Amino acid sequence: MSERMPRADLTTDPWFVALDVDGTIMHEDESIDPAVASAVASARDRGHDVTIATGRSWAGTSPVLDALGLRPEYVVCANGAVTMRRDGAASDASASDAYVRFHIETFDPTTALERIRSFLPEGRFMVELPDGHRLYTAGMDTWNLDSASQVEFEGLFVPSATRVVVVSPEHETQEFMDLVAGMGLHQVSYAIGWTAWLDIAPDGVSKATALERVRGWQGHDLHRVIAVGDGRNDIEMFTWAGAAGRAVAMGQSPDEVKAAATEVTGGIDEAGLAEVLDTLP
Repeated sequence: MSERMPRADLTTDPWFVALDVDGTIMHEDESIDPAVASAVASARDRGHDVTIATGRSWAGTSPVLDALGLRPEYVVCANGAVTMRRDGAASDASASDAYVRFHIETFDPTTALERIRSFLPEGRFMVELPDGHRLYTAGMDTWNLDSASQVEFEGLFVPSATRVVVVSPEHETQEFMDLVAGMGLHQVSYAIGWTAWLDIAPDGVSKATALERVRGWQGHDLHRVIAVGDGRNDIEMFTWAGAAGRAVAMGQSPDEVKAAATEVTGGIDEAGLAEVLDTLP
């Protein structure tokens, strides 16, 4: 059952629609509810600018665009560190070939990696490079490892990265959150996922910073922005969208994520995203 879900004014101006992927569009098994796929296509066909803002790398994002039949001008990946732009010359290609890396934020991950490993000696690590290639340590076998190379921990010490991922299967989520809070991570941005999973981005970078940049490039009105998500890495995006537009949390979101939103819709198992998109004119 949804809460606080007003219908938008029936005007002709399009909305700028930013959608998280995992837990919003896609189930854990990477399936997409037909009602959600239909609602995304309908919103696009009604003239709304529907895009994706995800923590995923581009390699993990492009198949989602293909599955939905979406080709927005810009796509936000790596929690805001990578913004892809559609290449007009490749408009009929698969998404992986139809976009170029347009805006990239980087940082030196070495200090953060050393600090985290001192707290998580058994942790598993992945570093994403500016060109999209990823370096990972042993134990990341369940991830999509296309365009990725396994290295020893010291092989992660590169001068420039867009994202660091840390997982610690031995920890429960709350225990992991408490541990991360005590790490004293500085000069980076980070968010904790549903499990013992830490995402690190360059300082001051988030989905919100990238989406605001895209909004400015495209000239969308702040009052016609809507963001939908379910994770702690969506909180900044909700603050940005909810300031003048709409910030919608999925029904299964953690309490702190719901608190950051202006609306709550049904959960992923209820195709809650479809309900939200159907309120757009």
